[in-house]
Amino acid sequence: MNLIRRLKENATLKALGPGLVTGAADDDPSGIATYSQAGAQFGYNTLWTLVLTYPVMVGIQLVSARIGRVTGRGLAANIRRAYSPWLLYTIVILLLVANVINIAADIAAMGEAARLVTGFGSAHLYSFGFGVLCLSLQVILPYSTYVRYLKWLTLGLLAYVGTAFAVKLPWLEIAQRTVWPHFTFTKESVALIVAIFGTTISPYLFFWQASQEVEEIRAHGNARSLRKQPKDAPVELGRIKTDTFIGMGFSNLVAYFIILTTAATLGAHGITSIQTSAQAAEALRPVAGEFAFLLFGLGIIGTGLLAVPVLAGSAAYAVTESFKWKNGLDLKALEAQEFYGIIALATIGGMLLNFAPIDPIKALVMSAQINGVIAVPIMAVMMLLAHNRKIMGQFTLSRRHTVIGWFGVAVMLAAVVAMFATM
Repeated sequence: MNLIRRLKENATLKALGPGLVTGAADDDPSGIATYSQAGAQFGYNTLWTLVLTYPVMVGIQLVSARIGRVTGRGLAANIRRAYSPWLLYTIVILLLVANVINIAADIAAMGEAARLVTGFGSAHLYSFGFGVLCLSLQVILPYSTYVRYLKWLTLGLLAYVGTAFAVKLPWLEIAQRTVWPHFTFTKESVALIVAIFGTTISPYLFFWQASQEVEEIRAHGNARSLRKQPKDAPVELGRIKTDTFIGMGFSNLVAYFIILTTAATLGAHGITSIQTSAQAAEALRPVAGEFAFLLFGLGIIGTGLLAVPVLAGSAAYAVTESFKWKNGLDLKALEAQEFYGIIALATIGGMLLNFAPIDPIKALVMSAQINGVIAVPIMAVMMLLAHNRKIMGQFTLSRRHTVIGWFGVAVMLAAVVAMFATM
């Protein structure tokens, strides 16, 4: 009990919130499938991508969170204030399409994982149940309770760290490949690197973290945006920094261990074609044992329960902010009907896609492509917003944050160009 109390009182743990949940949601079942394919097909030779993407993730998510906390408005609301409505509407429509497809892929993976773990039942029926559960939690629970559950769900990602330690790993080779990869740039390898970048740095994460900072303001009665209450800046910006560094680090660490696990087991046994996270879990059973299989399978369900609400919620924030509709998880369903209606439509749309005659792998690729394409202009617009004194007042970006942010834009632009070059 004393340990639990000390953990609750720990200042660093108290700082964790939007950044931790955002980072954890990045390791959704569709992301797990991408990382599993990387490990199975190319062994340890893609580990360096997670080292490279970490500063990019931190940089752009810091910008997103800063915009939300400084202005007291979400990302879409700030884009609407500064740019053409048609730019905003185009971005939001593409985001909504990509999120619904991603929700479908995640719910399908959760259903299949539940069928594998339990050994009976219908994957479609499990998927339906998970979709209803995710939607119900968002509609019924108040924001403070809902976010507390999301924070605890991030612990489910530790299953992938545990899975790695359940198998034998060549740590010296892993260290070498992390900092000095032995890699052949073929059409397939470039496509997979682009997929890792697109999976790791996704637009829905930008919208979610900015809006969650706004929710944090609303959740505390005496809190105001930093433009209205600048004396809070040192504490709040420090909290955001801690939260984002740890959240994105946790996200990439988990992805790193997924690649490790699948490289040491599937790749080492010649199983190189992995197209879904559930397929990766099933393939682990004969080569890594029942315990590793169970950890991997349960991790898919836990990350899906975390990611689906974030995907649906980020779409709802983006749409409602675009049209100045009421939004917020702190409001009841009848107080923000449009907001919860979009959450419901996105989640139900994803559930229904599982019953449509659509190839889930092709749908996932399409989602990744849309995310990759729209990430570049959104990141560029975010950087411009963060330098706009009319929007940010005295809290525009420092030179260091500017360099990191634009480096991230350049990296994602290179990834998109590579994607089109290899299509």
